[in-house]
Amino acid sequence: MNTTEFHASLKLIRPRLIRFARLQMRNDAAAEDAVQEAMLAAVENISRFEGSAAVATWLFAILKNKIIDEFRRRARQPVTDDSDDEMLAAHINDQFDNTDHWISPVSQWSDPHASLEQKRFWDVFDACISGLPERCARVFGMRELLGMETDDICKELNISTSNCWVLLHRARMGLRECLSQRWFGEKEMA
Repeated sequence: MNTTEFHASLKLIRPRLIRFARLQMRNDAAAEDAVQEAMLAAVENISRFEGSAAVATWLFAILKNKIIDEFRRRARQPVTDDSDDEMLAAHINDQFDNTDHWISPVSQWSDPHASLEQKRFWDVFDACISGLPERCARVFGMRELLGMETDDICKELNISTSNCWVLLHRARMGLRECLSQRWFGEKEMA
């Protein structure tokens, strides 16, 4: 791939990189910085690109590393506000009765695999994950979107394994509720 084609690929892939970084970092400026750093690293190391993977795959791998580096930097800074997590926990607890059964049955999701192929689904997913408390979204993103192991997440964020699992559970419950209302519930009405 020549330099002109490579730069054209960067322009096409950049919006996807930004979207991914925003999902992970929940801060537009930090996401822009991470994408810029990833693109700069790609331009500086174009000679190392062998072409065995797609340019997008290579760029996303670089971006994932930049995001993980930023999470490590942030992990060294203490987090003191747990109010969002407490509000989410209270909201989730309100969904269950005394025997831990759903108060209102969860709607039946028709075809989740088909939904993953639709761009609008990903827009709704972005909105849902953006609505999660920051710590829940960060742990969910590190685990499910970046593929980090639980032990590594705990080490990076300086949290216990049980706290990590609680945050993952809260994130999944929040996403489930949001997607049920904004995506899958919408399909039943149609």
